[in-house]
Amino acid sequence: MKVHFIAIGGSAMHNLAISLCKKGYQVSGSDDEIFEPSRSRLKNYNILPDNIGWNPDIITSDINAIILGMHARIDNPELTKAKELNLKIYSYPEYLYEQTKNKIRIVIGGSHGKTTITSMIMHTLKFHDMKFDYMVGAQIEGFDTMVKLTEDAPIAVFEGDEYLSSPIDPRPKFHLYKPHIALISGIAWDHINVFPTFEDYKEQFSVFIDQIEKNGCLFYYKHDENLIDVVRKSDTSIKKTGYGTHAYKKRDNKTYLINIDKEIPLQIFGEHNLQNISGAKLVCNKLGLNDEEFYSAISKFKGAAKRLEVLAENDNTTIFRDFAHSPSKLKATVNAVKDQFNSRKLIAIMELHTFSSLNANFLNEYKGTMADADKAIVYFNPEVIKHKRLKAISECQVKQAFNDEHLIVFTNQNDLVDYVRHMDLLNHNLLMMSSGNFSGLELKDFASELIEMANK
Repeated sequence: MKVHFIAIGGSAMHNLAISLCKKGYQVSGSDDEIFEPSRSRLKNYNILPDNIGWNPDIITSDINAIILGMHARIDNPELTKAKELNLKIYSYPEYLYEQTKNKIRIVIGGSHGKTTITSMIMHTLKFHDMKFDYMVGAQIEGFDTMVKLTEDAPIAVFEGDEYLSSPIDPRPKFHLYKPHIALISGIAWDHINVFPTFEDYKEQFSVFIDQIEKNGCLFYYKHDENLIDVVRKSDTSIKKTGYGTHAYKKRDNKTYLINIDKEIPLQIFGEHNLQNISGAKLVCNKLGLNDEEFYSAISKFKGAAKRLEVLAENDNTTIFRDFAHSPSKLKATVNAVKDQFNSRKLIAIMELHTFSSLNANFLNEYKGTMADADKAIVYFNPEVIKHKRLKAISECQVKQAFNDEHLIVFTNQNDLVDYVRHMDLLNHNLLMMSSGNFSGLELKDFASELIEMANK
């Protein structure tokens, strides 16, 4: 098979390219910009484009499939050439389905927690030496790529993103996978640039449920009113099973699952993760693993990258990084850290970085989301707003939206860094949350510097 990627440098795209390369396919690609770590990883597999930019001359009739990334524009010259040659053009999710249409597909959807639940399932299956294909939206310990496709694995586990599939396919990605086993973790409005109303957004999950294969099943978080409404209105004949928060107890800043008379120590924490565990357990049970097998694996699970990841710590301070950016994720993450370490004060710093979070029409969704923090800080870069061609927002607007008169807002990275450096972190935890990187701040280095200063 000869496959060409238009916009190969993306996080998902380059992982799929590497996966196909490992499978023995002849892989080529192009892009107008490729950053690290994509560049080094593509180079390592000898599939880094020789030149940056688009070249329609490399699109030839012997190419079996074109895979089109979201980063490419609809008038991309390579895409135009591929259409002229009547080549088969796939979006990223379409190609994943094409590669796994004869396998049992498990798809994890939801506005929050889907990366973690997918990671928990992957970790458990690998722990018990089960063969499976997968696609997940973060780097997971023990997995060298975020995508794996093979000939012999009988099942495929996919994280189901609700964002659009490609520049020429406006369907949400998770509508294309047609799962046999599906899970929805919750529904909270996101992607305002694509779904301008909450009802528009909610409808996508109704469509997802309708795409579940005949005789398939759906697991869903049963305490989410929006999700319950969607499930109740679904008239498909699949089996639908709700789940809640797994029984647990906390002791000495550590969380233990309770299973009858046993306590299973965890390396992760937070009520949202205990919900995630309940969902992941149901999926693993459905795949043939019993409770004991699941618990033996989940006790070793350390979490996905950038999901309550410990950057640095000492005996009385821990500095976390988290991917939280939407209101529901932000609130769950802040609450989790405060609840787990109730003897320490919490400093929570959040970057407004996504299209939705920087949109003045969406800001009010953040009301009360950082209320549990002892000190709440929000950072945003006005240049990012300009780049996204959004209407400018003010520090005052942000404070009003979060409904916290004590909220501190920064718009300059140097001012933020200087402020944090002068904070007393004794008996405090610091939580830094963003889908970006605070305008290029090396968070691990910064965290190490802060801990070193705190130790003096």
